[in-house]
Amino acid sequence: MHLRLDRFSSPIGSLQLVTDAEGRLRVLDFHDHVERMHRLLRRQYGTFQLDNGRAPGSVIALLEAYFAGDIACLAAVPVATAGTAFQRRVWAALREIPAGTTMSYGRLAAKLGMPKASRAVGLANGANPVGIVVPCHRVIGANGALTGFGGGLDRKRWLLEHERRPGALPLDPAKDKSLEPIC
Repeated sequence: MHLRLDRFSSPIGSLQLVTDAEGRLRVLDFHDHVERMHRLLRRQYGTFQLDNGRAPGSVIALLEAYFAGDIACLAAVPVATAGTAFQRRVWAALREIPAGTTMSYGRLAAKLGMPKASRAVGLANGANPVGIVVPCHRVIGANGALTGFGGGLDRKRWLLEHERRPGALPLDPAKDKSLEPIC
């Protein structure tokens, strides 16, 4: 499989965008998680060729709009993921969680008709290759705590706050006391 790698500057750090020949987003990850990105690509596609190249202008424009405050535009980002049927089912359910809200792993499992599968849902959530667009950051612990986000809890907190109160904010939790958990 031949894939392109582009970089996108966001308020929460540089993002790596991996797209295919059809312009679909295959991976979105943070610049400080290069090894995880390669691990996800190997796990999902086995052998692949990754070359530097531009992501489609439409994908870039939608990400710019999201970080500028148009939260709903993420639904229009074309994605293509491998993964198991269960993982893809969880990822589809993540896209149904309304922006600015959160859902526990257990509640998401129940929504999928598998109330005892919260751990499996958590594992599928963690394997999501297109974070932000497939909003795994909207899933929280049963006690309402922010838990497990591959980009780190500061970024998760920022994304949730951004979606709750649209408008891009600088990521500096030490200076910006408005970045309190919304759970």
